[in-house]
Amino acid sequence: MDLDDFIPKGAASLNVSYDGPPRDFHFLLLPKLTMLAFSSAVEPLRVANQVTKRMLYRWYTVTADGVAVRCSNGVRITPDMGLPKLGGKDTVFVCSGVEPNEAAQPIDLAWLRRQRSFGATMGGICSGAFALAQAGLIGDRAFTLHWENQPSFREHFPDLEPTQNLYEIEDKLMTCGGGSAATDMMLEIIENDHGRELAVIVADMCIHARASNRKAPQKSALSVAIGSRNQHLLNAIQLMTDRLEDPLQIEDICDRLDVSRRQLERLFKKYTNVSPSRFYYDLRISRAHALLNETNMSVTEIAAATGFNSTDHLSVQFRKKFGVSPKAFRKGWSAARAAVPDA
Repeated sequence: MDLDDFIPKGAASLNVSYDGPPRDFHFLLLPKLTMLAFSSAVEPLRVANQVTKRMLYRWYTVTADGVAVRCSNGVRITPDMGLPKLGGKDTVFVCSGVEPNEAAQPIDLAWLRRQRSFGATMGGICSGAFALAQAGLIGDRAFTLHWENQPSFREHFPDLEPTQNLYEIEDKLMTCGGGSAATDMMLEIIENDHGRELAVIVADMCIHARASNRKAPQKSALSVAIGSRNQHLLNAIQLMTDRLEDPLQIEDICDRLDVSRRQLERLFKKYTNVSPSRFYYDLRISRAHALLNETNMSVTEIAAATGFNSTDHLSVQFRKKFGVSPKAFRKGWSAARAAVPDA
């Protein structure tokens, strides 16, 4: 890549007193990566160079064989190179997306382990934590990944618990939930490297409303999502969310919250337009849908993981929500995937 690739022209300007070498980032692009998350991580680096007119950062895209990879939206990205040998000051970000448990190949995982042994900082964008976990590179450090992929991640790696935060940076491990969370993570890196003023200008150039801190949750608060700040309702939904595999009876929820069933029914009807039981079923069915999509678990195993006492019970509820049985859904999804040409 040429100098102009790293320092594009622009009108905004900020003087930064730095004469050291650029910080290098290598983005390992896995099949079906999320383009939004990848570009949200790269653009703040470009903008930081642009407004300072200095090569503060360099970024390179890599794939196992140096061949173009197709994103989840169908767009192909041609990488800069195959898998290089890096130094201890480099940073590697694994960029993944849908079907993350199948994205990384043994050659990718071996390369990640090798770069970590050389001292490189490791990172995961969107669902990149799957590859990091497969490579054994997370350990006991705080990490996260996109909230949609977390149920599947827990099934595959029961000893690892992701946070619900936008992003995490701890001891040479950097992970984020994807989308604009990647921008927030990179802004913290820029601020730590070159000061808050540059991070603020980069955020403004990206027209990005920066999160208050990395502990901000990925998902909007339940009170915003359902248009209520009623604490009984929010607590009930939290109890349901925490107990999908071993669901509570509605009466038990009422007892724990010290509310009557009639009061709880009224709250759910008012703010969600369904009964508490239906809301609870929908949470569990949504989890089953995610596991069908992202794991190789059998329907029997998924039924157990979502609190259904039989596959028949799961099938009835799944059909109510999605119009097909779990087996038919998985069969149809597999057929659709087989009909798509390889990337």
